[in-house]
Amino acid sequence: MGNSILHKRRSVEEKAADKVYWILRIAVVVNVILLFFPSFNPARVCGIMNKNLSLFSCGVSYDTIVQDFGRAFRQNWVNEADFRSLNMCSFVIIAAVLLACVGGCMSLGNVKMKKLGLIISASGGLTETICYFWMHGIYNSVANTAIASGRLDKVQPMFQNINYVYLALAIVMLICTLAVFLLLRKVKSEEHFEMEPKYHLFLMMLPIIALAFVFSYLPLYGWRYAFYDYKSGEALTPDKFVGFKYFRSIVTTPQTRRDIITVLKNTLGMSGLGILTSWVPMAFAIFLSEIKNGPFRRFVQTFTTIPNFISWVLVYAIALALFSTDGFVNTMLTSVTGVAHSTPYLMSAEHSWLKMLAWGMWKGVGWSAIIYVASISGIDQGLYEAATVDGAGRFAKMWHITVPELMPTFFVLLLMSVANILSNGMEQYLVFSNPQNKETMQVLDLYVYNRGIGSGLIPLSTVIGMVKSFVSVVLLFGANAFSKAVRGESIV
Repeated sequence: MGNSILHKRRSVEEKAADKVYWILRIAVVVNVILLFFPSFNPARVCGIMNKNLSLFSCGVSYDTIVQDFGRAFRQNWVNEADFRSLNMCSFVIIAAVLLACVGGCMSLGNVKMKKLGLIISASGGLTETICYFWMHGIYNSVANTAIASGRLDKVQPMFQNINYVYLALAIVMLICTLAVFLLLRKVKSEEHFEMEPKYHLFLMMLPIIALAFVFSYLPLYGWRYAFYDYKSGEALTPDKFVGFKYFRSIVTTPQTRRDIITVLKNTLGMSGLGILTSWVPMAFAIFLSEIKNGPFRRFVQTFTTIPNFISWVLVYAIALALFSTDGFVNTMLTSVTGVAHSTPYLMSAEHSWLKMLAWGMWKGVGWSAIIYVASISGIDQGLYEAATVDGAGRFAKMWHITVPELMPTFFVLLLMSVANILSNGMEQYLVFSNPQNKETMQVLDLYVYNRGIGSGLIPLSTVIGMVKSFVSVVLLFGANAFSKAVRGESIV
């Protein structure tokens, strides 16, 4: 009877601990997200600092903090040591948040791992709490120095109220860790650190999820520029709000409309050629797998994969050495024929789409074939043995066994290519473009870059990027519906 009551009590305590754990995990996730948003930066202790700096930027780069402080340092309006302390404080906060994340990850293990994770999380929360008081001291020092120098109006000391939010999150983490620590049962001396396999897989994927968030989802915060008459370096103020002005300009402005039509023609043309030749990596992988000499096969695979790791700048340098007016090809033709050749293969706008397709295939076919090589290695060898018994030759086995087994992989990659038909990159076309071939070379991504960075039309380029993203999502789900209807399988 006593054991039953004790068991029920422990069960209730474990359920309560799990609920408190969710509060702790949410606090950690919110803490991580806030690190990357300039609007929630408690380290911006004066008006001279760039408004677009996040707490993460303040922690990883001292130069970004003081990039506008040249005159302030020379005139002794502020003390440089304060900003070195600010950089260090921001860095320690980032490290403390990482500690809290590690502790949160360990909460997926057994009781022994959970208790160690709680100690780590508590260390992170305590460190954060100390740092926010440290940051308040830095603010006071900056304000006192500005008052002493008589340049309060130039320095504009400011205490960010978001500091209290960070402090509250740190205190919540401390309280939650203490509560869970008391609710969990005692650790047995013979107990080892353990975690269920499904949580191992989740933690293996966590860095990928974090990178996807930082590089794919966090930039969506910049979509707000599409609704403002924004210039680089300016603050977004209510008086600059223009609503859907730049959305309408895509359709109503004749020059922009003509540019968009030309750019879409180039984008769809080059992406279409890529889709039409998407079978080439599969064919290359099939023939590669048929090479019986192991060392030679590995050499071919390595030799064809290496170009993927060469930057497009170096690829253009190779193209320039080969196909410029005084490059290898023209020089060789001159030597062979005795007639001077200076054909501008690179500068010419003729067959630009085919040129880009050829360079893209040279650079990427070996890398794209890797997934097919992996799929071929997973084909049941019994099928080939049965085909051999039936008298099938090498090409018959390739056509009737290898190709059908690779078709599911091919269709998934094909449908993904269709979904990304508006996203064919920028670097290749940027390095190969010139005034003569610009009209046939400029794709959508390059146009967004030229308008946003080159011409300073950040709102317009943001609008075009937004529209492209929405169209890509629609195409992705359309391709998924088509795949489900035709093949009976979904890709997302």
